[in-house]
Amino acid sequence: MLVTSVFFVSGCISPPHFMNRLSRLRFLFAKYLQRQSTPEEVEQLVLLLQQADADEALSEEMELLWEETGKDKTQYEVDWDKMYSSVITNEKETDVIIHRATFKIRWPYYVIIAVFISLLFLIAYWLMRHSPGHYAVNENNNALTGRSYYINNTGNDAASGSKADPWKTIDKLNKIRLRAGDTVYFESSQSFTGSILIDSLDEGSKNNPIVITSSGQGRAAIDGGNGTALTVYQTKFITISHLKFKGSGRKDGNTKDGVIINKCSKILLDNIDVKGFQKSGLLINSSVSVEIKKVYATENGANGILALGEYGKRDCSDIHISNSTAENNPGDPANFTNHSGNGVLVGYCKNVTIEYCMATNNGWDMPRKGNGPVGIWCFEADSVTIQHCISFKNKTAPGAADGGGFDLDGGVTNSVIQYCLSYENEGSGFGIFQYDGAGKWYNNTIRYCISENDGAVSPAHAGVFIWNSSRDTSQFKNCYFYNNTIYNEKGAAISYEQQSENAGFRFYNNIFVGKDSLILGKETNSMYLGNNWFSLADGFNANGITNFSAWRATNDKEIYKGRTVGFNINPSFLSPGKTAIVSPSKLLQFNNYKLPDNSVLRNGGLNLKQLFGIEAGGKSFNQTEAPQNGIGAFF
Repeated sequence: MLVTSVFFVSGCISPPHFMNRLSRLRFLFAKYLQRQSTPEEVEQLVLLLQQADADEALSEEMELLWEETGKDKTQYEVDWDKMYSSVITNEKETDVIIHRATFKIRWPYYVIIAVFISLLFLIAYWLMRHSPGHYAVNENNNALTGRSYYINNTGNDAASGSKADPWKTIDKLNKIRLRAGDTVYFESSQSFTGSILIDSLDEGSKNNPIVITSSGQGRAAIDGGNGTALTVYQTKFITISHLKFKGSGRKDGNTKDGVIINKCSKILLDNIDVKGFQKSGLLINSSVSVEIKKVYATENGANGILALGEYGKRDCSDIHISNSTAENNPGDPANFTNHSGNGVLVGYCKNVTIEYCMATNNGWDMPRKGNGPVGIWCFEADSVTIQHCISFKNKTAPGAADGGGFDLDGGVTNSVIQYCLSYENEGSGFGIFQYDGAGKWYNNTIRYCISENDGAVSPAHAGVFIWNSSRDTSQFKNCYFYNNTIYNEKGAAISYEQQSENAGFRFYNNIFVGKDSLILGKETNSMYLGNNWFSLADGFNANGITNFSAWRATNDKEIYKGRTVGFNINPSFLSPGKTAIVSPSKLLQFNNYKLPDNSVLRNGGLNLKQLFGIEAGGKSFNQTEAPQNGIGAFF
C-alpha cells in the first residue's frame, strides 16, 4: 500500500516537498477534511477527484487519517460513486456531496440516537405520572402543564399527593418544590393548621401560574394560630384563591400579619378571607403587579389590607385592589406609638388603584391617643386612584384624631379620589393632610364625591379637614377639589386646623351644606369659585359672617373677573342625611343627593376646561354624563 504521510504542525497540515498525483490527491483531501484548504487547493482537489484511481487512493488516505486523528472511520466512509456522479465546482458543492455520500453509513447511528431519546422521554413520562401529584387535568377538566396536589385531613404525608391518595399537612407541602402550572387543592370546608411558605424555588409562568386553592364548592381554612398563615416571598406568577386564613386573634396570642406577599411580582389574590391577626390581615410588601380581588379582611389589628414599600423608595407598584372589604379591624393592642385600625392603606407606593371597595367600623379599639386610623387612605404615594368606594362609620380611639372615611396624606402626589361615598365617620369624610417630614404633597384631586354627616366626633367636626404640620406652603400645594357634595347636619362643611398653610388649593363647583358655620378655622390662600353654600341653621354662616355678600366682599371669594360666580341657595336634595347603602355595587342607584330638574345649580357653575384647562372627567357621581357647568356631584 502506497501511503503518504500527513503532518500536523500547530494544527495545520504541511505537504512534503515532492508529491506525485495520487499523493497530492490524498494530501488535498486530508487537508480539505480539516477545513484548511485554500480556494486554489479546492480547485485542484475537484480536478483530481475526476480521475479513475481516486477512490483507491482516497480509501488508503482515509485509513491513515482516521488512525492518526483517532476518529471512527465507519462514520465517515465515502461512497465515491455518488461523488463521481456529481459535478463538483466549488467548496460548497464539495461539502454537500461529502455529506450525502457519508450519510449512508451514518444513518443507523441517527436512528439509534432517536430511539434512545424516545425511551428516555417515555421513562420520564412514566415517572411523572407516578410521582406525588401528576401532570393531568384539574377538577374542571382543563389541561394543565403542571401537577395537581391534594391535601385532606384524612390523607397521609407518605402518600402520592394525588386526589385519590392525598397528603395530610401543610408541612408536607412546604417540603416540595412547586413548578409552573402546579395546583394545590386543600379540601373544602376543612381546616389545616400551619403556615404555608411559597418562596423563590416555587415559581410560575405567565400562562401557567402556581395556584393554591380549595377543592370543591366551599373554601378550606388555613389556621396560622399565633403566626402568619401564608407567606409568598421573592417569586412570581402565583395565584391564591378561594381560601380562608385565620389567626388566633389580635388579643388572643397572634402577633403577626395574616397573609404576606413580600418582594414578589405577578401575584393574584382572589376570593380570600383574612381574620384574627394582630398586624395586617393582608400585607403586600415591596411587590410589583399584584391583583387583589374579593378580599374580606376583618378582626385584624393594625390594618385590614396594607400595601407598603420600602421607606423612601415607593417600590411597591402597580397594585390593583378591587371589590374588597375591610370591616371591623379595631386596632393593634401592641402599638402605642402610631395609628392602627385602618381599613385599606397604601404607603411608599406608586401606580395604585383601589376601586369598588368598602371600609367600615374600623379603628374603634386603637390603644392610644394621637394620630388615628382612616377607612381608605394613602401616604407617601404617587399616582393613586381611589374610586367607586364606600367608607362609613369608621372610628378612632376616644380623644384621638382621625377616624375618617378617605385621606390623601403626607407625601402624596398626582393622585385622585373620585366617585366615592363617605358617611357617618367619626373623622372627616375627606382628609387633606401633610405631616412634617413627609415628602412634598402636590397635584392631587378630589372630585364627584359625597360626604354625609362626617367628622362629628374627632377634632375635624367637618366633612372636609385640612391640616399641614410642616407649615410650609411649598410642601402642601395644588389641590383640585371640584364637583363634590358635602352635607353635614352635625358640623361644618370644611375645617382648617390651626396649622393648615397651603398654596394653590382650588375649590370649584361644589355644594357645601353645614349645620351652622360652613367653615371652621382660619382659611388661608384657598380659592373658592362656582360653589354653592348653605347653612341649615342660618342660610349662610362662615366663621360668624352670616351674610353671603359680605363674606364674598370681605374675603374676595366667589368672585371671578369682577362678577359673582357662587351661590347661596338651598340645594333641595332628594333625600339628604338618610344614606344606608353598604355595597359599592349600589352606588349607581344611589340618588339621595340628586338636584331638582329645574335647579339653577345644574348649569350655573364654571366651565372648568374652558377657564382653567381642567379635564373634569365627564361623568357624575353615578356615572351619568356630567354637565360642563354643573355644581355638585349628582345631577
